Amino acid sequence: MAVSPRDGQQLTLSDIAALAGVSRSAASRALDRQSPSGGPGAERVREVAQRMGYVPNSWAANLRRQRSGIIGVVVPRLTDTVMAMLYEAIVEECNSRSLHAEVITTGDDPRVALERGRSLLAQRIDGMILTTARTDGADPLLTELQDLGMAYSLALRTDGRSSAAVIDDRVGGHAATAHLLERGHTRIAFVGGPSYASSSQQRELGFRDAMAEFGVDVAPELIFESNFSMEAGGHVAQRLLSLATPPTAVFTANDSLAVGLIAVAQRTGVRVPADLSVVGYNDTPIAAHMAVPLTSVKVSFSDMAKNALDLLLSPPQKPELRMTTPTLVARESVATIATS
Repeated sequence: MAVSPRDGQQLTLSDIAALAGVSRSAASRALDRQSPSGGPGAERVREVAQRMGYVPNSWAANLRRQRSGIIGVVVPRLTDTVMAMLYEAIVEECNSRSLHAEVITTGDDPRVALERGRSLLAQRIDGMILTTARTDGADPLLTELQDLGMAYSLALRTDGRSSAAVIDDRVGGHAATAHLLERGHTRIAFVGGPSYASSSQQRELGFRDAMAEFGVDVAPELIFESNFSMEAGGHVAQRLLSLATPPTAVFTANDSLAVGLIAVAQRTGVRVPADLSVVGYNDTPIAAHMAVPLTSVKVSFSDMAKNALDLLLSPPQKPELRMTTPTLVARESVATIATS
């Protein structure tokens, strides 16, 4: 006989099972968001739970599976808008799967990553998503995860060996540079991130692809490495503007670099885009709200977060690279120049 909980008391799984006319274990399987059971009984359980406003206790379910329900997330810093946006996307994706995301910051220092990563491991996490991958092999945390057999995936960057969820940055770099070339620019600077970051490497390759495609030589003095920060963008601006023949356009590997570069350029009397055209990358919220709205390459952080969780929770037999395609968002920071 169906029963109802007493007034003022919270619904339990046993209540839902009784109302649906199934056993408690059958109700638990029907409401398991990780691997829900099927059949008429399971559908009845879910209908009753929805009608009664019952919310399953995901923590209890995780304990039954001997899982914590915690996913560790490793980022260089949360003051970086891109990392903050990606972390928020991972949190949303975890929430949709009844998981909890726990973040640590490393300053992009491999030694700090290992130390703080071990603090995550002590929480008996179910796996780890790292946005700090390096192509130079200097990643002791990744080595430790592999030795422990801990599930992990990479996001935003790849080490070239592990499963990773990334943007097709070569395509994005090509689109940004082609946009400048199509508007008559040929003396174009590229401001990249650290040499060990695959994202910067691929964006530079896209830059070089487009320059070659348009038959334009790359000037060595116009290629810069940085740390993706606004401060670095400002420093590069000072160096660019002191050249005997400054560039007419700059493609920066992220929006923060573009913001810092534009700020210094404008303080020295350089007009954007009349004197200097600029294209950024990632299309962070600031891009559309600058005094001169910034042309940028838009990426989908939600797609990247979903792919990273999928690779972590359902590991492929062989390392897999899942890429999402970026798109260029043209705004007012690029001018067309006359060609002879």
